[in-house]
Amino acid sequence: MKKLVFSHFPVAADVALLLLRVGAAVMLLTHGWSKITNYSERLNNFSDPIGLGPSLSLQLVIFAEVFCAIFLILGFMSRLFLIPLIINMAVIAFISHGDDAFNRQELPLLYLLVFVVLMLMGPGKISLDGQILKRRRY
Repeated sequence: MKKLVFSHFPVAADVALLLLRVGAAVMLLTHGWSKITNYSERLNNFSDPIGLGPSLSLQLVIFAEVFCAIFLILGFMSRLFLIPLIINMAVIAFISHGDDAFNRQELPLLYLLVFVVLMLMGPGKISLDGQILKRRRY
C-alpha cells in the first residue's frame, strides 16, 4: 500500500498532461465555436481591449480559442500555439475584466494557469510532438 501511495509512475505524468491539455482545449473550443457561429451578432458589440478594432480583436480571439485549441488537442507544436492562448487569457483577465469582480476574472485566470503550466511542462509523450521527438531520437 505504501508503494502505491508514495511511488511515482512516469506514465502518470504523461497521462495527466494529456488530460489537462485535451480537457482545457475542448472546454475552450466551446467558447470559440459560439463566437464563430454568432460572428455577425458578436461583431457589433465585441469589445476592443487593446485598440486593434472590434473586427480584428474578434478574429484573433477566434484564432486562439478555435484553431490554437485544436492544435493543442492534437499536441502539435503545442508551445507555439500556447502563446496566443496565454496572451488571449491574459488580455481577458487583466484588461477586459480588469475592473470587474473576481468571479468574472476567475475562468480566464484558470485557463491562464493551465496554459502556463502546459507551456512549462510541454505536451507530454502522448502527443504528436512527443511522437515526432521520439522518432527523431533513433
